[in-house]
Amino acid sequence: MSEYFLAIVNPAAGGGRCGQLADAALKRLRHDAGVELEVARTTRAGEAIGIVRKAYGAGVRNFLSVGGDGTAYEIVNGLFPEALQGARVALGFLPLGTGNSFLKDFTTRGVEHTIEALRNRTRCAVDVIRLRHANGDLYFINLLSLGFPADVGALANRRFKRFGQLGYIFGVFTKLVGLKHSAFPHRVNASGEWDRRACLFLTFSNSKFTGGNMMIAPKADAADGQIEYVRWSPVGRARLLWTLPRLFTGTHIDHPLASRAAATKIDFELEGPVDVMIDGEILRLDCRSLEILPSALDVIA
Repeated sequence: MSEYFLAIVNPAAGGGRCGQLADAALKRLRHDAGVELEVARTTRAGEAIGIVRKAYGAGVRNFLSVGGDGTAYEIVNGLFPEALQGARVALGFLPLGTGNSFLKDFTTRGVEHTIEALRNRTRCAVDVIRLRHANGDLYFINLLSLGFPADVGALANRRFKRFGQLGYIFGVFTKLVGLKHSAFPHRVNASGEWDRRACLFLTFSNSKFTGGNMMIAPKADAADGQIEYVRWSPVGRARLLWTLPRLFTGTHIDHPLASRAAATKIDFELEGPVDVMIDGEILRLDCRSLEILPSALDVIA
């Protein structure tokens, strides 16, 4: 008996690439993996959240993200928090967007891997991170960043989005010109003193990669029940430029200015909303806390 999946397709993902490739990829899933698919195509940002929430309420438990990190992010926020109380939900990926960062922890084979995993009904339980902010809760499976990565992401979205992953690099070099360091008061695991020091950035990761191929949290494990916390102290332009290639190998955390820790809870004491990059999306939020939801989601991988 074939499994039933609702595929959420974001035609705009990958600069329109997803819209061009999605139908052929879905046809292969039906034929080669033997799954029954219903397809919903989004027309605007945020629409997938409502589509998924309605489908979950109607009893659908298997979903397929056809797009990039932003598509998966919307699906996750359509599933939670309701999925914490009900039957297990599963999420598969057709990585046809720009970043597709989360899936890189499991494979680089893209559609081929998904077909194989669906055919074999391979699933693994992964953690979800809940962000509480001044106006509600959000959920993510990749990472949340404050500081330089979020500032770069906000600029790239405004000015360089049409260039895809290359646009993020353009944003990096633009932000280097006006490099700044900010403080984001926080504490780890609800113990110890608040860290009010200025920094280049803070990241809170569930998986290793961001921006496609940057391994910003090389020690992260999406199934270990921990948030991987990485902090970079203030750094000059020349040293930051020299260090950038190490973000793609994960060796940047060996630098004396970097520090990391594993956590289950992060508290914030911000003065107000700040730019936040969360699973590739740029939002302006007054963050209050992060907490890990262990093994809350099954992924097809």
